[in-house]
Amino acid sequence: MHTTKKYFLLLTIPVLLSSCGKAAAPASPTPATDEKKPLPMARIASRVADRLPHTHLSRIEFGDSISTNALMLFIDSLDFDRMYFLASDIEEFQQQSTLLDDQVRAGDTAFAQTIFQRFKERVTNRTEAVYALLDKGFDLTVDETYHWKRDKEPWPANEAEWNEVWRKKIKNEYIGRVAMLKAGEKEKEAAAQEDKDAEAKKEAEELEKEEILSPEEFVRERYKQYQLMIETNFDEETILERYLSAFAQSYDPHSAYMSPRGVEDFDIHMSQSLVGIGAMLRSEDGAAKITNIIAGGPAEMDGRLKAGDKIIAVAQGDEKAVNILYWPLSKAVRLIRGEIGTDVVLTIIPAEDKTGTLTKKIRITRAEVRLEEQAAKGKVYDTVGTNAIPYRLGVVTVPEFYSDFAALRNGDADAVRVSTDVRRILREFSTNNIDGVIVDLRNDGGGSLPEAIDIAGLFIPLGAVVQVRESRGVAPLSDGDPSTQYRGPLVVLVNRLSASASEIVAAALQDYGRAVIVGDSKTHGKGTVQTVLPLSRLTDNLGSLKVTTASFYRIAGGSTQLRGVTPDIVLPSLYDTLEIGEEFLPNALPWSRVNSAYYRPWSPSVKPLLPELQTRSTKRMNNNPEFTAFLARRDRLSKRMDNPEVSLLLTERIKEIEAEQELEDLQDSMMPAEEDTDKDKEDPILDETLLILSDLVELNSTQLTRTPQP
Repeated sequence: MHTTKKYFLLLTIPVLLSSCGKAAAPASPTPATDEKKPLPMARIASRVADRLPHTHLSRIEFGDSISTNALMLFIDSLDFDRMYFLASDIEEFQQQSTLLDDQVRAGDTAFAQTIFQRFKERVTNRTEAVYALLDKGFDLTVDETYHWKRDKEPWPANEAEWNEVWRKKIKNEYIGRVAMLKAGEKEKEAAAQEDKDAEAKKEAEELEKEEILSPEEFVRERYKQYQLMIETNFDEETILERYLSAFAQSYDPHSAYMSPRGVEDFDIHMSQSLVGIGAMLRSEDGAAKITNIIAGGPAEMDGRLKAGDKIIAVAQGDEKAVNILYWPLSKAVRLIRGEIGTDVVLTIIPAEDKTGTLTKKIRITRAEVRLEEQAAKGKVYDTVGTNAIPYRLGVVTVPEFYSDFAALRNGDADAVRVSTDVRRILREFSTNNIDGVIVDLRNDGGGSLPEAIDIAGLFIPLGAVVQVRESRGVAPLSDGDPSTQYRGPLVVLVNRLSASASEIVAAALQDYGRAVIVGDSKTHGKGTVQTVLPLSRLTDNLGSLKVTTASFYRIAGGSTQLRGVTPDIVLPSLYDTLEIGEEFLPNALPWSRVNSAYYRPWSPSVKPLLPELQTRSTKRMNNNPEFTAFLARRDRLSKRMDNPEVSLLLTERIKEIEAEQELEDLQDSMMPAEEDTDKDKEDPILDETLLILSDLVELNSTQLTRTPQP
């Protein structure tokens, strides 16, 4: 058991702040940062350079390749869309690229300040250019496009090219604001007529409370605040953390240097940090991106925020919103969290809008995230299968793989564990004449490795569940309990936010042939483990290094890294059109494989039944108007994501907004009215999965007449 303790929670989706109050603490306590005492940056830098190659799983030398990669990562952290620096700046910086590793090893981080000072100069220059463009105005009838997907584009070669890119960028933001205001007027009118539409009413109320700025004022204020933030919020500690993290992230995207202030933020549980909204965040493209919504929190109850949304401004109640673009994540989190019962108004860029021009305001009342809502839950559904036979099906929802490690260490027999809760639910199902079970792991970002092994063990007899590779080699980890809590038809439901521990369970049950895996085209694909290593003792706080120390492999030998788990039956998903998953992170470790572990497949295996199950599901979806509308919206979103150009014609932008709203309205109209049914019935993916399970029950009963169970 000792060998698995360090994997706790750092198996989760890659975020610097963890969910649900179970962040892995550093090996020794970290005192609060003394703001008046300057950081010993030279000692910090040299220790990071010394420890990274010896502690990271890859054992790659801290040399020129790491140095060159780190330079570009640091530049990207400042200028992700390649809008501020010129090509000449990059060429100048790259002349030092192979020297930076030697500098950092010697404790010299001055080059980070050199780059940042140049960046500040460019920000001032471009802010003045924005003001000039807004003063001049734009012709919204000119048929031209803006290339919004600039992260892979070259930096502007000269000032003329620079100015033209910025002209189109600001016109894009201006026209987006004009179109949004026009759409907002229609929403207010619709909300006034449709009192039953709670979401429309909420959005209309926010529009009424908002201080309506003209498009010129809105864009001007955005860049004014951004320049102020760059000048006031980037202190030496922030720059050092970004710079050294660039070196760590050259090894893989989940490794990072955490300054003393960063360690303090890491130790704050996200459910407490966002006491009131209940969400997981990470910094991306300068915004606070939502990676997951915590079960039982106000954000989940409200229903409007979703994974992939980016928070760009925060207001306290009716106060003026504060632009948080390019803020350090720790500072943004402090602004979002607040007293229970108070309101926070979030300005977001929806996940489906990659152009960054459409925004929504969402007011949420902060409240304590109830722990009982985060626990595993069971529910029984009475479903009529495609063969017209009624079935009783049980759904076990597992929001995370939680465990009270402190209580377990103290020998508390009543310690909170997700495996205990799931075992209890399965026992309750056994008294309800359940025909089949779904384990819902959607949005489950991971958690405790021992709990993942124990949950898999509830459905199989004793045997290997996962393999772990460390510097010392590869070892299988097994379920040591020979009993099987549930032996009947089983489906595991996943999506692209199912990560780490979730992927371990889904992969094991798939390899055994024990369960049918249903969901998005793949799971998240995080097959690595991070450990937090303090760089100093209590009396000399230098921060900590979060470093990847191990990786996971399926019992069949393939890694869960990058590829995740591919479901046996893929259902349509908006997440599949968004850049969600390990494959979209820079420097993600590659997929690999090891030898298969010894395991005895489940008999009778579900694998021979998969073709028929797939055929039936596809036929149902093709004949379901709700899925047809969903697919239309997904395909439209996919087309938009694939097109790096956006029209700068106002008429075209308004048409695009209206068309998207029509698709949303069509999809909403096909959902049962809220007062007529409960929330679960408004889940078409779960509805189809219940039908897949009913098919499995039917086919399994036929199979069992020929093949005995183990």
